[in-house]
Amino acid sequence: MSIRDNYLEILKRKDAAAKRSGRNPKDVMLMAVTKKHEPDELKEAIDAGATDFGENKVQELLSKYDVVHPERWHLIGHLQTNKVRQIIDKVTMIHSVDSLKLAREINKRASAAGIVMDVLIEINLAEEESKTGISKGEVQELIESIVSECESVRVRGIMCIPPRADDPEDSRKYFRETKGIFEELKKLDFPKDRADIDTLSMGMSADFEIAIEERATVVRVGQAIFGARALPDSHYWPEGARPD
Repeated sequence: MSIRDNYLEILKRKDAAAKRSGRNPKDVMLMAVTKKHEPDELKEAIDAGATDFGENKVQELLSKYDVVHPERWHLIGHLQTNKVRQIIDKVTMIHSVDSLKLAREINKRASAAGIVMDVLIEINLAEEESKTGISKGEVQELIESIVSECESVRVRGIMCIPPRADDPEDSRKYFRETKGIFEELKKLDFPKDRADIDTLSMGMSADFEIAIEERATVVRVGQAIFGARALPDSHYWPEGARPD
């Protein structure tokens, strides 16, 4: 199947999963994960209707930014503080905030650019050493600190990547637990201009339908749209750290 056919098939499955869960399909964003895929491939996805691209590495995003023009770029991989300035005016959202230090740097660069940057807090739910992200017990404290200190950052929700599993159904318990954290955060009384909790990013190529059933609002799909990368996942990420 072509990239266009793949995208339309995944979109159809996304919408069906939302409807099964009694949800409006428009409330779930399909993000195409573009890591290690060529601009021509990305353009084919845009032609099929893709609006949001998620890139894992700053340098790769920069190499594609002036060539490929989706409606929105997102940074979904680990972000070093010394690279924030390179993408602050190029992405709609940073999905991988895992420290106050990073949030402060985003705030500094966003303030200088005259913008407010939307971010997600990345949770390492299973506390795997190979993955970035904070523990579930640290989430509220980090958000409270960002709200208190960072005028040019707005927390929009949380992102998680469950442990790699042979059976996608094994991800459900992690998605369900993340949903519980998300629902508790929504109850907290944050100023809306600092923390407007409405985004739950979870689910990838193998398990995005289960994530939608567990109330994900963003699913990140790469291989199911673009096909396998030229090299195996182990070349790009430590075991268990695959972002799509």
